[in-house]
Amino acid sequence: MCSTLRYCFRSLICTLLVIATLFIASLRCDNVELTVKLPTVMIAVLVRNKEHTLPYFFSYLEDLDYPKDRVSLWIRSDHNEDRSIDITKTWLKRCSSLYHSVDFKYRSEGGKRESEKSYTHWNEDRFADVIRLKEEALQTGRRIWADYIFFLDADVFLTNTKTLQALVDLKMPIVAPMLVSDALYSNFWCGMTADYYYQRTEDYKKILNYELTGQWPVPMVHSAVLIDLNVAQTHQLTFERRNLPSDRYHGPMDDIIIFAMSANYSGIPMRICNAVQYGYIMVPLEAGETIPGKDWEQLTNVLGYIVSEYGEVKLKDDLQKYVPVVSKDKLSLSRIIMINLERRVERRTNMLKHFDLLGLQVDHFPAVDGKQLTDEKLQQMGIRFLPGYADPFHKRPMTMGEIGCFLSHYYIWEEMVRLEQKEVLVLEDDIRFEPFFRRRAYRVLQDARRIGGWDLIYFGRKRLQEEDEKWIDGSEYLVKAGYSYWTLGYVITLEGAKKLLREKPLEKLVPVDEYIPIMFDNHPNDSWAEHFHDRTLNAWSAAPLLLYPTHYTGDEGYISDTEDSARITGSLPAAAGKGGGTVVATNETVRDGKAAEPKKGDKEQLPNAPNLLVTESGLGKSEVNRRSEL
Repeated sequence: MCSTLRYCFRSLICTLLVIATLFIASLRCDNVELTVKLPTVMIAVLVRNKEHTLPYFFSYLEDLDYPKDRVSLWIRSDHNEDRSIDITKTWLKRCSSLYHSVDFKYRSEGGKRESEKSYTHWNEDRFADVIRLKEEALQTGRRIWADYIFFLDADVFLTNTKTLQALVDLKMPIVAPMLVSDALYSNFWCGMTADYYYQRTEDYKKILNYELTGQWPVPMVHSAVLIDLNVAQTHQLTFERRNLPSDRYHGPMDDIIIFAMSANYSGIPMRICNAVQYGYIMVPLEAGETIPGKDWEQLTNVLGYIVSEYGEVKLKDDLQKYVPVVSKDKLSLSRIIMINLERRVERRTNMLKHFDLLGLQVDHFPAVDGKQLTDEKLQQMGIRFLPGYADPFHKRPMTMGEIGCFLSHYYIWEEMVRLEQKEVLVLEDDIRFEPFFRRRAYRVLQDARRIGGWDLIYFGRKRLQEEDEKWIDGSEYLVKAGYSYWTLGYVITLEGAKKLLREKPLEKLVPVDEYIPIMFDNHPNDSWAEHFHDRTLNAWSAAPLLLYPTHYTGDEGYISDTEDSARITGSLPAAAGKGGGTVVATNETVRDGKAAEPKKGDKEQLPNAPNLLVTESGLGKSEVNRRSEL
């Protein structure tokens, strides 16, 4: 009896202890902030002949700020004629353990399909394989219970590390990050024709140019598409034509079109998001174009955009060996020179990266720093100023920065003459190169040399004339330069340098971008021009232009070492002659800010320029549809 009571008592005590423990644990849970894991994502990638893009693609994919243990990779590759499989293996060897799972399958046999005429030939066999693989990826995502599937092309560079997280946070059934490329190409359509092809709309340009920002319903997204598999209706999405209603779809065998129509028939909205800048995309090659030619140039363009925007291109160390070193040359010129202030290290570093990408052999010319100039130094140098000169927009004398800028160009002209250099490209350090710069520069130079008689060719400038400029006879790329500002980049001949020096401009100084138009006798101020007698400089301009400034007045990050500079001070001598006397100013700092009168031509191209570079800039057939051979 006693033993029974003791047993019951012990049981009661144990039960009370358990209850107390659970109670205490429950109290502790109330004080703990619970964490919910992020949704799982399966990233699906198809790879074919992407040796040139994969090192960058994988580098940016790896840097996405999303937990890798919540990401599964699904990668397929076949019919390669390059090292795409080796690159993929190299990256996966280091990174596969970081991800939740990796499913990589490939066919090692190389070469194109028997039915393909070339790598860029999209026939039904090729479409059928792509459709089969994408459908397999979609079904795999459903089978492994992934919350999302992210279809990603291997020539997409997601430079914004928050891209995947941002898309998931939108909680939309189908959404794509808007990607930037050459000219007007992107990864969405705003309109679709009755026969299922691309149709241009006004909204397309507004979205692409960020005039409208947010998430926008569109009839087509591709190349980087996130699908929420938890939305019941997405079970009806497909890439297979046979899965669409036979009485409704009569379009082509094209994976992106079939997918878009399956979303349409299922009542699932597709949206493009341009709330922020997400990344870049390559323009697809057309039939007959090649990777060693066109695609490498396009990759150079895109990498140049990335350097301009972010200051560097991400490339993992183990993938560096797959990126060839670009050989450098001088574009068939005697020399290429970059003017750069020694203290502007960040500009010099940025420009050197562009030169490496473009394969340009460029010499650094230390600029004359206006901050180091004084009235006394200018007097010792014998510098005099043009009588009556005042900046036409700011109504002020020259700044020390403008004087330093002029002297930098002047010393280059002197060096050209001393070394008898035939043709020199002079670049400033705040420029961006237009797409296909090398090819276009060669065309301009070939035309100019064939025609002859020129002294200077603007590669970049600001047009200040409203009227059209006359085309140079026999040229498709050159016009007679009108009144222009800026010396962003120009090619000058030995004779042109001699002409600019013969007029002794340091004895009647004006800013260099006023002096050059005076010397080719196309300046609106006759009273200034009459101080210069031999105004026979023959100046042309590339059309369209090949260079533009990295920043415009008022842009974030805009810095001007000429405008943002002290004015000349005290009483400095002016050149003798009509309107002579002294130049009087204060030491006030002048800034090219909001109060400045607007200057025309900042982002202007010639209105009558022929449409010669349409295909090169991504405006050709590839804009109508990424594949034209259906």
